[in-house]
Amino acid sequence: MHIHPLLEETDVSIALEHHTPQAFVDLYAAEPAESAWPPAPAGQDMDYLLPPPNPSERLSILTDPRDQHRLALHAALTAAGVPPLPEDRDAIDQLSALPSSINTTLQRWLRHTTS
Repeated sequence: MHIHPLLEETDVSIALEHHTPQAFVDLYAAEPAESAWPPAPAGQDMDYLLPPPNPSERLSILTDPRDQHRLALHAALTAAGVPPLPEDRDAIDQLSALPSSINTTLQRWLRHTTS
């Protein structure tokens, strides 16, 4: 079996060793254990409805306003058809630090572009 010189195993391992996972933070990624669906009840091979969420089991963690702005900007940009790229992170961080009124205005402008 002939392997193309660019696809040799050593080249792939070198490329993987230099991969930097910190280069891009996926805000929507979840830990597999946290996002795993519960197993279906034994003996059922069909879909079933999940119980509604229990409000008393919610975590009482406050989100920093800057993080809320960052998430809202990501969502507004994506909805406007401009999904943020990893190199956009610095600009989004700077915009997220602005007051809430400016952040709201930016989101309104982005929503206006999609309508």
